[in-house]
Amino acid sequence: MSAPAAERALRIGEVAARVGVTPRTIRYYEERGVLTAAARRSKGSHRLYTEADVTRLEELIALRDALGLSLEELIELAEAEEARAALRDRWLDDPSDRQRRRIVDEAIRLVSRQLDLVRARQRTIADFAGELEAKLDSLEQRRLELGDPG
Repeated sequence: MSAPAAERALRIGEVAARVGVTPRTIRYYEERGVLTAAARRSKGSHRLYTEADVTRLEELIALRDALGLSLEELIELAEAEEARAALRDRWLDDPSDRQRRRIVDEAIRLVSRQLDLVRARQRTIADFAGELEAKLDSLEQRRLELGDPG
């Protein structure tokens, strides 16, 4: 039985095509610290990505698109998620109850901040929906005032 094959490294163009973004978007995400694959480079100085990088980028794009997040908001959510992952690792190291309490307190702070960002986005969307409803009501009222074209 042979050893498992090494994971194939992907170039930026391949990743961009799979995820549906431009290579420039990927480079920008790297510059802003949202994606860290830039540290892995081939001998020819090409950026190399793993399947985990592709999955992370897909998740970030889906989150950005679903919530209409700015890059700064996306970075904040991603950083909080990474911090929570680090807290989970610390929890698994079998800390004392006192340390676990600090881990839980920090996790609560991180999740609360993420929730604040999502709720702010919800309010923005609800406000916009309210404006559209008012416009629709106004247009329907004008149509009534104009009477039946029949």
